[in-house]
Amino acid sequence: MPDETLNRFRQSIDNIDAALIHMLAERFKVTQAVGAYKATHNLPPADPTREDAQIARLRALAKQADLDPEFSEKFLRFIIDEVIRHHERLRDAI
Repeated sequence: MPDETLNRFRQSIDNIDAALIHMLAERFKVTQAVGAYKATHNLPPADPTREDAQIARLRALAKQADLDPEFSEKFLRFIIDEVIRHHERLRDAI
């Protein structure tokens, strides 16, 4: 016999996961455009000052949301590193 409460929780998790994937896809579409802009304007793929500011901002948001700031920083760092790799590929393709 299926547990309806557990099924409802799982459905909510599935919906949240789908939203996360769609949001990440949109984020990467924008960062690809940023990478193309940087490549055509001879700008560096990485911006450590911006990255540090974003990490600090999102750590503070994580604390407000009762989310582990260490986790949020690791998650954001993973995304930033991937974006930089994309920007480097775009730069190298020119």
